[in-house]
Amino acid sequence: MKHFIERPRFTCALGGAIATVTALPRAVHILHAPPGCAGNTAWTQMGGCGLQVGGYCGGISIPGTNVQEREVVFGGSDRLEEQIQNTLKVMDADLYVVLTSCVAEIIGDDVDSVIAPFQNDETQIISAETGGFKGNSYLGYEIVLESILKNYVTRGEATVKGRVNLWGIAPSFDVFWRGNLEGLRQLLSRLGLEVNTFFTVDDHLDGIRQASSAQLNIVVSDVLGWQAAEISQELHGIPYLVSPLPIGPSASDLFLRRVGEALSLREALIEEVITTENQRYYKLLEPLTDCYNDMDLQRYAAVVGDSNYATAITAFLENDFGWLPQVIVITDTLIEEQQERIINRLSSLKSGRIPKIIFKGDSTDIAKCIKDHWEGSKTQYGKYVNALSPAFVVGSSLDRPLAQELGAAHLSISFPVSNRAVIDRGYTGYQGGLRLIEDLISAIIVNR
Repeated sequence: MKHFIERPRFTCALGGAIATVTALPRAVHILHAPPGCAGNTAWTQMGGCGLQVGGYCGGISIPGTNVQEREVVFGGSDRLEEQIQNTLKVMDADLYVVLTSCVAEIIGDDVDSVIAPFQNDETQIISAETGGFKGNSYLGYEIVLESILKNYVTRGEATVKGRVNLWGIAPSFDVFWRGNLEGLRQLLSRLGLEVNTFFTVDDHLDGIRQASSAQLNIVVSDVLGWQAAEISQELHGIPYLVSPLPIGPSASDLFLRRVGEALSLREALIEEVITTENQRYYKLLEPLTDCYNDMDLQRYAAVVGDSNYATAITAFLENDFGWLPQVIVITDTLIEEQQERIINRLSSLKSGRIPKIIFKGDSTDIAKCIKDHWEGSKTQYGKYVNALSPAFVVGSSLDRPLAQELGAAHLSISFPVSNRAVIDRGYTGYQGGLRLIEDLISAIIVNR
């Protein structure tokens, strides 16, 4: 079990569910759980999500049943009913979501039977079985989406041409989720599309409830959001497109063309947007090129992150920024099929280079694998030449000590991020690529 204990890069499924509901507009959770569940996940978010914790009735303000020994022995249905009544009196929300913990699911309380009497036109309340033992925080995101699609989204809505849903970015556990979703919304809006992102400050529950009217579901992940997309296809008949998280011009060009093809948009419109965005991107980047060359800002890179970031950051560094990613560590717990998707993605870089790909979630093992690769790369001249220098580590706050050992600069991007405050910064699209360049170069020159 060491893989899950030693400085993990995610929480349990309940933690991911709490973060997902917190991100929904005017939604309030009701936890059927012991008191420690909400407190522990709240402080984990504060310590790992760029200081983002709380929100609308989130964090340590979440209503909960405070399950104790009595409920374990005699059942907690009565306590849950009482808590729902009190929450409806005190908490003003447009959607209430009951989330279950390990204890509640082991007890076997019938949550749906408890919430049924409260459901009416004025009170929208649903539940999600999010016992932490089911998986990690990314699974919690999927479970909440599944419940929304099955129990909240209206069925039978007429398809609205040009309306799309966007999935694959887990709130909080993608620390830059707000900015990333907004960057993708702006990018797709250039094609004349109406984008339902579910979790930004510009989204609303009415729009979420009409998600069944979308023409297409877009999943920007090789792992996350697939389950939701398949459920939506089954329930609402909406096809879905899977495309990797687009960071920078190469990935954004591909993303726009794939979306345009899936929606049968005019090719001339797509190419016009791509040309305009590329011209702007390179005009803004051009003044940096002399410093990039004269100051020798190219780096060998180690990239550590979840399946979204590890692939997207690597592709951007290799295809657009001219850096040389050497070791890529994917920290998700993935099945073999998902691992194969990641490997195929990282085997199709423009240069033809294939970096060393490692699937590990234990922070000590990650550091050892990267150090072994760096040490093993030394040339025949031994200590006098280090073939992988200067170096850079793109990862989480947990990877700062590794960067120091390698004498490398470091930037925290993947969860947990505890050394940066994040509000709406994002790295998606053309503009996001420029932001990432700013952050990477700043990390190198900060002490000059």
